[in-house]
Amino acid sequence: MTEIDINCDMGESYGNYKIGNDDAIFPYITSCNIACGFHGGDPLHIEATIKNALSHNVQIGAHPGYPDLSGFGRRRMHIVPEELRALVKYQIAAIKSLTESLGGKLSYVKPHGALYNTAADHEGDAMAIAQAVHEIDPNLTLMGMADSFVDKAASSYKLAFVAEAFADRKYETNGRLRSRNKEGAVIQSPDDAADQVVSIVLDQKVTSYDQTPVAIQAESICIHGDNPKAVMILEAIDAKLKENNILKKSFSK
Repeated sequence: MTEIDINCDMGESYGNYKIGNDDAIFPYITSCNIACGFHGGDPLHIEATIKNALSHNVQIGAHPGYPDLSGFGRRRMHIVPEELRALVKYQIAAIKSLTESLGGKLSYVKPHGALYNTAADHEGDAMAIAQAVHEIDPNLTLMGMADSFVDKAASSYKLAFVAEAFADRKYETNGRLRSRNKEGAVIQSPDDAADQVVSIVLDQKVTSYDQTPVAIQAESICIHGDNPKAVMILEAIDAKLKENNILKKSFSK
């Protein structure tokens, strides 16, 4: 049977600001990318999210981002590699220690937002992230875009790498995500998102914004927790996966 991991960005609420619908999302996913407090999340929400993940037997990943709480980590920041390494290392350490204090295990690291996209095409940033992961724990897996500098950086540091694709984002013809600043970047239709997931899993391709077939490989599929349609999209994905005899399973189990 064909298998696929379904991951979601979680724990992004902070203070009095609620982001996403984590409680409703957890039953549908197999891995969760937990905010580390820089783009979203605070200690109380992060700890609660870890507890929620453990109770649902969902694999835990750290989701480090730029120090950009007001911009939700979706604005690129120019940070020298040595500082970026320390920033990422600090965030991973926080999630790893909190997870272990609750009897759990941190399995992987996935950069967030603008950091994710920047590192895919900038070798220095990708290497800084991979170095940070390796320095914390060389047994951690690094998740990112296939055929990107993150993929290559993981290999340089002998880290396991998991290629990821997105259920609720449109792609450009070059295989990169369509910028959120452009029309049609976010998929809102549950059926369209579910169809894209099945196409990725079974056919290793997506249809770009301009309707061009684009080859893509992924071991994990992401849905954004702050997407207002996230729960409906996950319900539609569940139905499509069952219809096509595709099993949801975390990549490390």
